[in-house]
Amino acid sequence: MRDQLTRLRPLTDLNPKPLVRIHGTPILHNALHTLGRVGVEQVTIVVGYRKEAIQEACGSRFGGVAIKYVESPVYDRTGSAYSLWLARDTLVSGDHFLLEGDVFFEENVLRRLLISKAPDAAAVAPFDELMQGPAVLLSDLGFISEFRLKQTARNLITDGPPLYKTMNLLRLSASTLRTEVVPALDNMIKAGATQAYTEELLSYLVERQGLLLAAVRCDDLRWYEIDDAEDLRTAQRIFAKADV
Repeated sequence: MRDQLTRLRPLTDLNPKPLVRIHGTPILHNALHTLGRVGVEQVTIVVGYRKEAIQEACGSRFGGVAIKYVESPVYDRTGSAYSLWLARDTLVSGDHFLLEGDVFFEENVLRRLLISKAPDAAAVAPFDELMQGPAVLLSDLGFISEFRLKQTARNLITDGPPLYKTMNLLRLSASTLRTEVVPALDNMIKAGATQAYTEELLSYLVERQGLLLAAVRCDDLRWYEIDDAEDLRTAQRIFAKADV
């Protein structure tokens, strides 16, 4: 989980983004609690900026979830794909959820990923006028067919097909992780693409390698990706009336 250092200041001057609170609950604590509720027993967290704060806040075990830490010493000049590559030993060990540390979400998002019959699945929701960043197009069969990496509200008007926001919450099979994801990460790092983001990796796998990544629609579920102060205010509103 790699956090950006500037857009949530001053909240991130002393704490990394995953410890920013939504109604008193740190983003990372919500993720760990939710993972435990759906049966996950062990997680690996890639830490960089203010790593000691995360380790102190979560410890070696959070509830029933054991925690392993992997350090990124170059977090300030690498992208999320590099962080994922650092955790490659974990990735090849079995089926995994992949989460980024800036998404606050309710438990049913993970449960919906679990009940999907597809070996590999990504949570998506309609791209709306408040969003920006990576978006995807879906095939008639419900798979992600194309990534569009730098989208804004303007694209909702100018582009034809419906856009969906990637929620940075995925479930990937051991086979895909071992034979496709980790080899592609190795090649990216060897080629010097250390600033690439996970969406660029997935775009390559889907569009050029033929990965069948099912889109799990979460239109009716609560979640939000928190990059800046306005996102934080939106997340506070979304989760204002009910527990996660």
